[in-house]
Amino acid sequence: MRKITVLSMITLDGVMQAPGGPDEDRSGGFEYGGWTASYGDEVFGKVIEEELKPAEYLLGRKTFEIFESYWPQHADFWPGINDGAKYILSETRDKSDWKNTSFLKSVADIEKLKNTDGGDIQVWGSSELIQLLLKNDLVDELRLKIYPLTLGKGKKLFENGAIPAALALTESIVTPSGVIIVSYKRAGDVKTGNVGA
Repeated sequence: MRKITVLSMITLDGVMQAPGGPDEDRSGGFEYGGWTASYGDEVFGKVIEEELKPAEYLLGRKTFEIFESYWPQHADFWPGINDGAKYILSETRDKSDWKNTSFLKSVADIEKLKNTDGGDIQVWGSSELIQLLLKNDLVDELRLKIYPLTLGKGKKLFENGAIPAALALTESIVTPSGVIIVSYKRAGDVKTGNVGA
């Protein structure tokens, strides 16, 4: 069974929309595109370099269309994205000229993919897809970069749909610019009790 890992850049208040540039995603009147730009440093660069190694990818349609129009021409920065298999959840698209791209139509298709042989699968961007995966308990690991700012509005990682789930910390780094990079893996059910009892 393959592992599905969500890689997301979020603000302290959970916004994940348009981290990469002003025109990346202006939907909903979002005005803060590119909010991650001032937080790069050497430590962060090494983490990103590791994450951009070749993998397979599961993307929502909107993120795919942003990627499809940009990454084929920028392979020098992220060569793996062009060569890796890309699985796109979409009800409206079923083909692309971008190599190694195939389309899925349902959660059942994602479950079938997860149960095949092959490498682990990364989810980038794709807020609606992530919420669907969380709702259906299909996320094995969350790899979050938490930035020291709040934006108040925008698409959020945990907008709705997440089920109660316990997670275990597997890695943590704080960069000199204040970005907290953490990895959590799925760790069973939520346990409750009385504090101090």
